[in-house]
Amino acid sequence: MKNKSLPHPASRRSFITATTVAAGAFSILQPATVFGAEANSKLAIGLIGCGGRGAWIANLFAQDGHYQLAACADYFQDRVDAVGNKHGIDATRRYTGLNGYQKLLAGKLDAVVIETPPYFHPEQAAAAVAAGKHVYIAKPIAVDAPGCVSIGESGKKASANQLVFLVDFQIRANEHFREAIRRVRAGEIGKLIMGDAHYPWRGGGRGTPPATAEGRLRQWYYVLELGGDFIVEQSIHALDWATWIVNADPVRAVGGGGRKVRPAGSIYDHFALTYWFPDNVPLAFTCIQAIPEVKDEITARFFGTDGYIYGDYFSEVWIRGKEFLRQRVDNLYTTGTQVNIREFHEAITKGHYENPTVAPSVRSNLTAVLGREAAYHQTEITLAQLLKEGRKLEPDLKGVKS
Repeated sequence: MKNKSLPHPASRRSFITATTVAAGAFSILQPATVFGAEANSKLAIGLIGCGGRGAWIANLFAQDGHYQLAACADYFQDRVDAVGNKHGIDATRRYTGLNGYQKLLAGKLDAVVIETPPYFHPEQAAAAVAAGKHVYIAKPIAVDAPGCVSIGESGKKASANQLVFLVDFQIRANEHFREAIRRVRAGEIGKLIMGDAHYPWRGGGRGTPPATAEGRLRQWYYVLELGGDFIVEQSIHALDWATWIVNADPVRAVGGGGRKVRPAGSIYDHFALTYWFPDNVPLAFTCIQAIPEVKDEITARFFGTDGYIYGDYFSEVWIRGKEFLRQRVDNLYTTGTQVNIREFHEAITKGHYENPTVAPSVRSNLTAVLGREAAYHQTEITLAQLLKEGRKLEPDLKGVKS
């Protein structure tokens, strides 16, 4: 295929948007960094984004016992107050508006937790690292290729500045999935031949971006520029698991998708793609949403010359090869996050700044973006072409408060 510029998706309207943000406050630990701090020291954290997952993960940080939620913010005052009231955050440390995260970073905090719409992750993460804060960030890390590159750069800068930067994927936090990958790397299923991955989900809804700017902020999931479409925002879990197995960047992708149950103007409701990885290893990938009675699955399977590996986020992971391994997993959505929260604290207090979650997160996010663009344009696209084009999704932020 010739290396030509990517066409733009047909008839997509711009959306007026804004970001959730957080405010800074006191630090439980006095040093600028906490290298050498006691293992049971509490870290002062600021929550950037108090929506559904932000409020949920704030509870997990509090339950862990190693953190003090010192500040919170969101574009919407009601969300800020809900989190602030629950966790006893002073009213002066609750912020709203597009630039609230800048006030957070000017404050004295050990770390920030970024749970805003994915479009804003690269900018907020880069600013956090520049301000000397440790970063805990939700997936996906970005909605486009330039955003992925930016996160990769922020991760490297964090390591150079002795800061921890952790991306919250749950499969990679599970001990049984980790053991399965260790065995794949040790050659137990031989050389990879081909794979498949799937993410059917009955959730996601059948909505469309609301007519008002603030309505779109509350329902950003349906806004391409804010969430990246569901292949990036949700189905990345399956692609992250698949790319962890294959341990390589995709070379190219081709496929399609569209809307059969979601209205025009909304994000897609299904994708069907084929990726190729180095050594001509193909991956067949499908994902679909908003179909009643669907059994939720987040799976990936790869066949090797001596066996195969299979794993499902909701049930189990196993290998059939030179040796047999099968392990059940339970409630990975919560337990994986709890592991990441614990390991975030351990990395900070023990001075571990390698930040190993960054590079694989950039890889899987680029894989998701590559698949979205191939489906939108109904043509084969290479990763090199995607990166060279560097097309950035830009929401219209006019009319929202700063």
